[in-house]
Parts: sequence; C-alpha cells; structure tokens
Amino acid sequence: MYDLQKANMWKRISAAMCDGILLCIVVIGFALLLSSLLGYDAQADRLQAAYDGYALTYDVEFDLTAAEYAALDAQAQAQYDAALEALAGDADVNYLYGLLINFTLIIVTFSILLAYLLLEFVVPLLFGHGQTLGKKVFGIGVMRTDGVKLPPVLLFARTILGKYTVETMIPALIAVMIYFNLMGLGGTLIILGLWLVQIILLAATGKRTPVHDLLAQTVTVDIASQMIFDTPEARQRYIAEHANENDADYQ
Repeated sequence: MYDLQKANMWKRISAAMCDGILLCIVVIGFALLLSSLLGYDAQADRLQAAYDGYALTYDVEFDLTAAEYAALDAQAQAQYDAALEALAGDADVNYLYGLLINFTLIIVTFSILLAYLLLEFVVPLLFGHGQTLGKKVFGIGVMRTDGVKLPPVLLFARTILGKYTVETMIPALIAVMIYFNLMGLGGTLIILGLWLVQIILLAATGKRTPVHDLLAQTVTVDIASQMIFDTPEARQRYIAEHANENDADYQ
C-alpha cells in the first residue's frame, strides 16, 4: 500500500524557524548591499538635515503624537502648523521624501526576493525533494500531493507565488506604506486578515496546509519514511503492482 507520511508538526515548526532565521540574515545582507549601491543613507541624511533646518527655524519638534500636539498652546500649535506647511511646500524635501520611499520599496522588494530565490529555490534544487537547509536538518521535504517529486516549475511557483508574494511581500509592502503614512488602519486590517487566514489553514484544515502549499498543491513529508515517485506513471505502476500482489495473496 502507498501511505502519506506527513511530516510531524514540530519538525515543520522547527525547520520553519531555522529557515526564518537564515532568511532574515540573508535579507539583511542583501538590503545592506542594495542600500549601499543606491546611496540610501546619504539621501536620508539630506532629508533629515532639511527637517532639522525647519525645526530650528520654526523652533518646533516634528513627529509629535496627537496627544502631544493637543497639549501645545495655541501659539505653539500655530508654529508647528506653519513648519509643516513650509515642509509640504518645499520641492526639494518632497523630492527626497519620495526618493526614500522608492528606495525603501526597491530595497525591501529585491532583498526579500533574492533571499527567497537563494534559500527557498536554489538550495532545494541542490538538495532535492524541496529541502531547504532547515528541512534538511530535520529530515523533512516537499512533494506534490499526489506523491510525485516536486518539479522545478512547481517549486518556483510555491516559493515566489506563495511564500514570497502572498505570505511575505504583501504584508511587507503594506508595512512600508504604513510607515511612510501612505496607508492607515486599512493596511493593518489587511495584514491581520492574511495572518488570520494562515492560522486558520494551519489549525483547522485536516492536512495543516499553509497558503504556499495550498497554492502549489504540495505537502511536507517525512523523507525517511515517505515514498516519492519520479512521475505519476511510476506511482500508478506501483499501486497496480501492489494491488495485484494483494489479490494474489488473497487467492
């Protein structure tokens, strides 16, 4: 008989934590490299210098909370509003602010993409059976739900469409927009909604299937005990042969 040897949840969690730590390290490395190539720090210093100049000119402190602003007297509020109005009308400040937003989006997008391609696509291709470094350590791997070996195209879709796009980049880009005040409560609700969907899939579905496995129709299995076939035809032959053996034993 052919049985599905699904990976133990604790092994999956441990492998995911290991891979997550490695991913963060690689993302930070790529982010530092891209930041250096784009000259991010120099532009950020220029913008900060402009903010400091207006703060000194108008004798205010920027980045006040709503409560701190409300606690100011009428004259201080008027000075603060005048400083903000002057900042908003400064073309150079607006240009630098927009430039830093674009640089941040580029750095976040490509550093995460490159890290995923390296750790979740190239490494599994080298190890085989969809094994990342974490999965290799804990003896688990990935196959199609029909028991067939994971092909590179499906591994790419699982990594880029599922893990990178849906599970990581959508929340990451929304977080960047929230940070730059381009999105408010709606962005937070979207992130929470995506996390809730992932939790429901992991907790409530029979196979404990996360989004990336659901999209790619894959399953995480125990490599030591799981039989993985090279092709659907090989799987069918195996099932047919063992069915014939069972019939012969019964006769």
